Amino acid sequence: MPAFKKLSIPDVLLLQPRRFEDARGYFTVTHNKDDLSKVVGRNVEFVQDNESQSTENVLRGLHYQIALPQDKLIRVTSGEIFDVAVDLRVGSATYGKWVGEILSEENGSQLWIPAGFAHGFLVLSKFAKVSYKVTNYWSPKDERCIRWDDGDLRIDWPNRVNLIVSEKDAAGDRLTDAELFSVASHD
Repeated sequence: MPAFKKLSIPDVLLLQPRRFEDARGYFTVTHNKDDLSKVVGRNVEFVQDNESQSTENVLRGLHYQIALPQDKLIRVTSGEIFDVAVDLRVGSATYGKWVGEILSEENGSQLWIPAGFAHGFLVLSKFAKVSYKVTNYWSPKDERCIRWDDGDLRIDWPNRVNLIVSEKDAAGDRLTDAELFSVASHD
């Protein structure tokens, strides 16, 4: 089972799968359904794997799906990112709060982000490949976006210079105007 720690938002977990290293390189189990289900405290069934490649200073997010919310397991296969989860569960003790962690090919860390959270990341290396598993299929009509620079969130991105943000992400909603989750329906 991977080592893990609860972050300042306890539902978001930083996982550290065990690496077996020798002169040839390393071996690691990046996902084991039973182990993850034990760590999370409920059965987890992934239905889709996604991968993106981005160049340095690309900021993606903050994305979520409203009617078909997704639990996500994020990892970096090349490069380094600053990965962020924002609690969008109205009524939650951590509503409107965010957590961020450095994920990289080198550290092998993974971030578990449950449904009810927005997700985004900033590429810190020359490029990065991000791979993530999700528990619901991508649904364009249910996709939503919160602005990465929303003043109410005050996300402390490690870099704010020369950022590359898509038009869609730049036009995201402010938290105060966004369609959100109720704790009762997505706990």
